[in-house]
Amino acid sequence: MADRGDTALPKKGRHSVGVAPQYASARWQERQQSLTLASGEGPVMVGLRLFLPESWTSDPARLDRAGVPADHRASRTKPEIALAEIDRARAAGIRFGCVLADAGYGLSAPFRQALTERGLIWAVGIPFKQKVYPADVAMIFPVAGRGRPRQRHIPDVKSMTAQAMLEKAQWRTVSWRRGTKGRLSARFAAVRVRVADGPPQRIRDMGAQHLPGEEVWVIGEHRSTGERKYYLSNLPADTPLKQIAGAIKARWVCEQAHQQLKEELGLDHFEGRSWTGLHRHALMTMIAYAFLQSCRLKQAGGGKKNPRPAAPTEPTRRQASHPHRARAAAPNVAFTITKPEAISRAANKEAVP
Repeated sequence: MADRGDTALPKKGRHSVGVAPQYASARWQERQQSLTLASGEGPVMVGLRLFLPESWTSDPARLDRAGVPADHRASRTKPEIALAEIDRARAAGIRFGCVLADAGYGLSAPFRQALTERGLIWAVGIPFKQKVYPADVAMIFPVAGRGRPRQRHIPDVKSMTAQAMLEKAQWRTVSWRRGTKGRLSARFAAVRVRVADGPPQRIRDMGAQHLPGEEVWVIGEHRSTGERKYYLSNLPADTPLKQIAGAIKARWVCEQAHQQLKEELGLDHFEGRSWTGLHRHALMTMIAYAFLQSCRLKQAGGGKKNPRPAAPTEPTRRQASHPHRARAAAPNVAFTITKPEAISRAANKEAVP
């Protein structure tokens, strides 16, 4: 439930908070990171925070003019902001079943490790060249041909890319939901591996290499368009492939939510320049979207006695403790980067209460 795509709009001027040329582009853009909860096909955005690039965090005068609060002026990476938003949501009592994120976050080993340390289930996109080891990799003492005996263990096999690991895997066609043109499907493969994100260590003549880390799933997706995507997930080892694919593809509903927030509710229509004004505007659009979702779900519930449930994305090990006390399934949560520009057509003002 994360939008893996970005929306870039041209921006004139350099005074709107957080604006900067980004993604090797000459266009001036703002980047925002959102936290979206969704259960089935009912997403609701519950958090949004502006990302400040280094050109802003290193310029106190610029921060003063935009009214950036003191506790948000420190330079932070996108994964660090995402983790802070997760912690904020959990502290507020929000619960969720699985954290989903695109490759912009998934390539960060500290981000994945921090999710695991918090006891969270996650599924994230990765580049095809992400290094992994076979799940049965062993740590051995190398035999020294000369010199002193080696004192540190090394893996008994070399790491390889996620793409190479899945080349000989068994691929299956999996359908995860019904779209407007019929069932949506793609070919998937999943293999248990140990991701190469452990401490770096010199290994023979290969230089410094990352040692094996957590055992996870590496997943590949071959789409009908020819596009190929790769993912990592710490879902349990006995999770069926259909459930893994369902969890990964559940991000689609968040992509739709972000599109609707921009096109229907004016998330990208803010015309002001300040930190407070931007976040107030974003909050109003999020409240409006939550209200409309509530109305839609009530209407759907009244018209269908037995609505069709969405594809399961919960880990199989999470079962209700008592059949008569079962609660609604915990929603999934994911992160995305949206880049609404401050060049809007709406008459939203920074003084909105």
